[in-house]
Amino acid sequence: MFKLNKFKNTLNLRNLRNIYTLSSDELLLKDSITKLANNDVRPLVRHMDEAEQMDKSIINKLFNNGLMAIEVDSKYGGSDCSFMSVILTIEELAKVDPSVSVMCDVQNTLVCTVFNKYATESQKSHYLPQLSTDKIGSFCLSEPASGSDAFALQTKATKVDGGYKLNGTKMWITNAAEAEIFLIFATIDPSLGYKGITCFIVDKEQGVEIAKKEQKLGIRASSTCVLNFDDLFVRDDQVMGEIGKGYKIAIDILNEGRIGIAAQMIGLAQGAFSASVPYTYQRKQFGKPVGEFQGMQFSFAEAYTQIEAAKLLTYSAARLKEQGESFTKEAAMAKYYSSKVAQAVSGSAIEWAGGVGFTRETGIEKYWRDSKIGAIYEGTSNIQLNTIAKFIQKEYSDV
Repeated sequence: MFKLNKFKNTLNLRNLRNIYTLSSDELLLKDSITKLANNDVRPLVRHMDEAEQMDKSIINKLFNNGLMAIEVDSKYGGSDCSFMSVILTIEELAKVDPSVSVMCDVQNTLVCTVFNKYATESQKSHYLPQLSTDKIGSFCLSEPASGSDAFALQTKATKVDGGYKLNGTKMWITNAAEAEIFLIFATIDPSLGYKGITCFIVDKEQGVEIAKKEQKLGIRASSTCVLNFDDLFVRDDQVMGEIGKGYKIAIDILNEGRIGIAAQMIGLAQGAFSASVPYTYQRKQFGKPVGEFQGMQFSFAEAYTQIEAAKLLTYSAARLKEQGESFTKEAAMAKYYSSKVAQAVSGSAIEWAGGVGFTRETGIEKYWRDSKIGAIYEGTSNIQLNTIAKFIQKEYSDV
C-alpha cells in the first residue's frame, strides 16, 4: 500500500512556490514599470494613437530605464534580469498602451534573445551594447507570400566575395520605422526549402529601404512596415549562427515571443477592465449604479476569471522557459487563450461603459482595436491550435 508519510521528511513545502510568486527584484521592477506607464506613457497614449507614431521621449525612457535589454548581460550594458521580468514589463506597459508594450516585447523576446543565444562573441560585443542603450532592433521574417507558412521565403541571399547580396521584400515588420538593426531571414537556395534559410544581421545604413508604413486598425503608434532589399550587401561576419540554420533560430525564438504576446494580451485585458468597471459604479440608472445590477456583476466576474486564467497560462509558460523545461505547447496555449480573452474583455468593456466607452476620449475603445492583432501576429490562433493539437496527437495516438 502506498503511504504518504514515508515522503514527509523529504517534502519541504516552503520551497514550493505559487506561479504568482515573484522575487524581490521582480516586484520592484513591476512597481517601477507601473509608475513609468502611468506617469510617462499614459499622458501621451491618445496623441500617439492619433498621430500613428511613437513619441521619442517614450523610446528614450524605455532605454534609460533598462527596459530594452532586460535579459542582456550587464557586461554589454543590459539589465541582466530574468525572463519573467520581461513578461512583467510587457504586461504592465500593455495595461496603459499595447503599442509601447509591443515595441519593448519585440526588442526583448525576439531581437535581444537571438543575439543572446546565437550570436558570436564578436557580434554580441558589437551589437548588444547598442541594443541596450539607444538602438531599436527589428525581426524580419514575414513576406507577401510567407505568413503562417513562415518558411516559404522568397528573399534571396546570393553569395559574393566577402559576403552576400540580399534581394526581396518583407512585410508586417514591427518596429521597422524606428529600427537601426535588422535581423533578416533569407534563403541561400529556394530549392533547399527550410534548410536554406539563414539569418543575417543588417545595419540600416547598409541599405534597408522602408517602402511603406502600414495604416492599421490598432497598435497604431507601433510601426509596421514593408521593407525592400535591392542588392543589399552584408558581410560574412554578419551571418547569425550557421548558414542554413535560420529556420531553427526562427522557430526557437518565436516560441518565446508568443509568451510575450500573451503577456501583452493579458495586460491589455486588465487595462480595459480597469478603465471601464469604475465608471459603472459612478453612473446610476433606475436609482442605483449600473455596476450593481446582477447582469453586470456576473459579466465582470466572468471576465475577471478569464483574465486570471490567461495570466496563469502565461506565467506558467514563462516559468517553464526559465527552468529550461519544454514550453512550446504552453506558449501556444497562453498566446491563443490570452488573445481570445483580450478581445472578449475589451469588447465587453466598451459595452459596460455604454456610449462613453464608444468614444475615443476615454481610450476604452482603443483597447478593443489593439486586441485584434493578438490573434494574428507571431502565429495566428489557428497556428497555435495546430501546435497544441500536434502535442495532443503525440500524447494520445499511441495509447
